[in-house]
Amino acid sequence: MKKYVLETMNAVQKYIDEEMKSAPEEKTKEMLTEFETKISYYQHERLIHLMVTLAFATWLLFEIYCLFVLPSEFLIAGILLVLIFFGLTVGYVMHYYFLENSVQKMYHMRDEIRSFLNKEKVI
Repeated sequence: MKKYVLETMNAVQKYIDEEMKSAPEEKTKEMLTEFETKISYYQHERLIHLMVTLAFATWLLFEIYCLFVLPSEFLIAGILLVLIFFGLTVGYVMHYYFLENSVQKMYHMRDEIRSFLNKEKVI
């Protein structure tokens, strides 16, 4: 997913930097429509990853609670589960952070394209 997001962002940024000013308005509108569709996919992906991240964080907190409540013979298994959930939570937080920042950058790119199209219509 990370590779796909970066490829999309790089392709759109390249279009903005190199082609947008000389491209026909219709091509820019088509590109904007496709980009907005991809942004909606990334927003959905971001929402799903937020829910999964919160689920793993909740399980992590529950497992930490269980360490204090369960008998001592389950301590090793409990610590192992805490470590597993901690690793998964950190991984999901990092991925969610990437998705969140990437979508925010895409919003700015979309606004730049829309601004260009609106200026072109006024002149």
